[in-house]
Amino acid sequence: MAWFWLIVRLYLGYEWFTAGWEKLNPMWTGGNAGGALTSFVNGALAKTVGAHADVSSWYAWFLQHIVANHVVIWSNAIAFGEILVGIGLIFGAFTFLAAFFGFFMNLNYLLSGTVSMNPQLLVLALLIMLASRVAGTIGLDPVIRKKFHLQY
Repeated sequence: MAWFWLIVRLYLGYEWFTAGWEKLNPMWTGGNAGGALTSFVNGALAKTVGAHADVSSWYAWFLQHIVANHVVIWSNAIAFGEILVGIGLIFGAFTFLAAFFGFFMNLNYLLSGTVSMNPQLLVLALLIMLASRVAGTIGLDPVIRKKFHLQY
């Protein structure tokens, strides 16, 4: 099964890495950092209306008061976080943690009312977390465990 999980891990890692790499531009990490995230937050806040709103009020509060007030920090964290999740999954380094943070980011995108590929990526991340002992076998996890005497 290690080869199967390697393929899943590489696919998911590629998706995260390329998503983060595309954000290495002025609107996410450069001179205008936060511009793209501000648009994203405003789009999510627009989805809070109606009987069956796509974005719940508690998450809208988080976006308005936490994310929007520190948009440059969050913008950089998202861009570099996506890259790090991708690298971790591609190289099989701290596979569980990489999948966990990918899962967490997908969950936040879904809570923001953005469906796209997020449900599929969220499920794949969850499956990799559940199979992380085997999923990281072909990768750096065995080396990391041995070098640092870790039991994860």
